[in-house]
Amino acid sequence: MGKKSRVKTQKSGTGATASVSPKETLNLTSELLQKCSSPAPGPGKEWEEYVQIRSLVEKIRKKQKGLSVTFDGKREDYFPDLMKWASENGASVEGFEMVNFKEEGFGLRATRDIKAEELFLWVPRKLLMTVESAKNSVLGPLYSQDRILQAMGNITLAFHLLCERADPNSFWQPYIQTLPSEYDTPLYFEEDEVRDLQSTQAIHDVFSQYKNTARQYAYFYKVIQTHPHANKLPLKDAFTYEDYRWAVSSVMTRQNQIPTEDGSRVTLALIPLWDMCNHTNGLITTGYNLEDDRCECVALRDFRAGEQIYIFYGTRSNAEFVIHSGFFFDNNSHDRVKIKLGVSKSDRLYAMKAEVLARAGIPTSSVFALHFTDPPVSAQLLAFLRVFCMTEELILYCVGRRLKTSGIV
Repeated sequence: MGKKSRVKTQKSGTGATASVSPKETLNLTSELLQKCSSPAPGPGKEWEEYVQIRSLVEKIRKKQKGLSVTFDGKREDYFPDLMKWASENGASVEGFEMVNFKEEGFGLRATRDIKAEELFLWVPRKLLMTVESAKNSVLGPLYSQDRILQAMGNITLAFHLLCERADPNSFWQPYIQTLPSEYDTPLYFEEDEVRDLQSTQAIHDVFSQYKNTARQYAYFYKVIQTHPHANKLPLKDAFTYEDYRWAVSSVMTRQNQIPTEDGSRVTLALIPLWDMCNHTNGLITTGYNLEDDRCECVALRDFRAGEQIYIFYGTRSNAEFVIHSGFFFDNNSHDRVKIKLGVSKSDRLYAMKAEVLARAGIPTSSVFALHFTDPPVSAQLLAFLRVFCMTEELILYCVGRRLKTSGIV
């Protein structure tokens, strides 16, 4: 099958640890929040804004160096504890093991032959970290008062993860200790690496991701320092940007939707063990069994003993994989490139072209995709290009035919 390649990044260094008061950091985060809440920059100004936001973030990181939560040893040292915890709480742990596959990082390796469509992995709800478990945790009182947490499940999960990581007695500690200590998402990119993406459509999403994360951190730093319902959070004395970046990346690279207990809606969840599987082309083979109240995964294909067990993450392009998961996938059958096209309002035939496009349900300006696989051009893009290139005579002919067909003339 295909090979997954990690995006290589060098992590920032920030000098010596400096003592810093909450008030000093509060002033910096207030400045950061103001900068990140300003109107979107004009064309060609996004890079300048990114550099300014990054400069403030780096000042905060430098002052907070040495304050983040860390675990002793390597993540693989905690794998036996994860397997024991999972087994004791009803998850499947037979038929696979966790192995370092070098370029692809850690993944699951079959220890026996597994047939295609065979159920080989299941994880009960009690092991999952969800928005619901967050509401029932120490985070609950703040969640009930904060509209951003209520509206954005991914942020709620990030804070749930941070609070549980800070609690050595947390039920989820065996899982949290096996998570990577840092990621390859654009939040960890060096400035030069981000600059290299400026000629791509992905750069706008990279800018947006960085700005949104910085704004969220600045907002919640103030909340944690001042909100009465945040007093009991284990983050009160040390809520660093480094920790928040880690939590956001952990959730972003691992979150999945599952149904709530009553099956009436979906919620976001982190799924231990299952999230160790790496990606390949294929079909979704993971679902949720409401009757047994567990996440279940069947084999994508036959896997022989000693082979890596892959799953299919979904129909993401490589740009989306890099932005949200920190890797790109060779021979991605769902890869595509975004292109922004539009009919200029200075075009003499703009009104006529807009009318024809509107009748086809196509906007006069939109982002289209060129696909890696056949057909590379979608029907909608092809229709747009045809109208874009139409002469006045052809437009009048098309409009006239439509009017006659409809019986208007």
